[in-house]
Amino acid sequence: MTVLLERPATPVKTRDTFIDVLRIAGMALVVLQHWTIPVLAYDGVRLTTGNALSTPGVWVITWISQVMPLVFFAGGAANAISFRRAHGTAPAWLAVRLRRLAWPVLPLAAVWIPFPQVLATLGVPEQPLEVGSRLTGQLLWFLAVYLVAVTATPLMLRLHDRYGLLAPLALAGGAVVTDLVRFTSGLDAIGYLNILFVWLAVHQLGFLYADRRLTRPGLLAVAGFGAAALLVAFGPYPGSMIGLPGAEMSNMAPPTLAMLAVALGQVGLATLLRPWITRLRTDRLVAWAGPRMMTVYLWHMPALFAVTGVVVVALGADTPSPGSVGWLLGWPVWFGALCLVLWPLLRGFARFEEPPALPYGRATWGTSLAAAALVGGGLLGLTVYGFAPGGAPVLSTLAIAGGLLLTAPRARL
Repeated sequence: MTVLLERPATPVKTRDTFIDVLRIAGMALVVLQHWTIPVLAYDGVRLTTGNALSTPGVWVITWISQVMPLVFFAGGAANAISFRRAHGTAPAWLAVRLRRLAWPVLPLAAVWIPFPQVLATLGVPEQPLEVGSRLTGQLLWFLAVYLVAVTATPLMLRLHDRYGLLAPLALAGGAVVTDLVRFTSGLDAIGYLNILFVWLAVHQLGFLYADRRLTRPGLLAVAGFGAAALLVAFGPYPGSMIGLPGAEMSNMAPPTLAMLAVALGQVGLATLLRPWITRLRTDRLVAWAGPRMMTVYLWHMPALFAVTGVVVVALGADTPSPGSVGWLLGWPVWFGALCLVLWPLLRGFARFEEPPALPYGRATWGTSLAAAALVGGGLLGLTVYGFAPGGAPVLSTLAIAGGLLLTAPRARL
């Protein structure tokens, strides 16, 4: 335990450049990956979506490119720093975090609930529209799970202050038990408990970092990646940390012990590189990208579907074979087109990153937890059903809006 933990350290009290850069870099890699790996083809009726990472041997890239562990780690550190700096009540802090997390989703829903119907009346084929509508909502799984971590932050920080490294170790133990039961009983559904165990464990590591108690990052990296290699080699886990078409199981949905091991490796590696990262001149990047990260995350997939609709569906230009000369030569053009489409979306919707201050009263545990339940339920609904035609997206969006109305805008942190 002393390998990773050192007690008497002063907690970080101000913004941490390393954490800011990690969050921005993580989101940038998410977008880059989502824009790069689709293998798209349209036969005049159906749009099929493959994954370039399904190429044999390429899965090893996902041990670095699957950056959601780093996003949860950085979020844990940021939440710990923010909560301790606030010096206010936990319900007020939670209310503010909920608003910043959920408010930018409303413009996305306002566009995407009617948008498929409008395009359908203009003659756009039904199946590609459904694919785009569903996948746009499925990306909200991250916000739904991250909301759980945010809501649990006051409690988990108390456990962290009392037990230190034992808290993430207990969560990791829960992940071990969950996978053992899952693979010995055949009850795959029980694996979804690891949504809590795995991601809260990684989030909890962010608390340790915020208190400057991750003191052996090199050993953590070797132990994490080494454990992942053993689990993949001798266990039931696939090598890819991203779900692939045709695979019997995924390390992401639900997350597995192998994903947790890779997460430990990534956290150790990133923390090991911290001295070099903090020496980079990133002030302008952080100042520009920080207030736009949610907008990029929410709108980069609509940009992908817009370009896909024109290039693949309308013009019939399918994705070349991944790694081929045509794929390599065409990628800069593809990426440039996506950036051109995302840019006006970024300029138009980034203003919604800052929620408006409305004249409501103070937050209480009752209102804040009810708001979290409504927002979480709405995000989960959009994750499951997407924005495909029907009542589910409307009800889910109303739940998010209702949750936001219960928060306390005066409690600004």
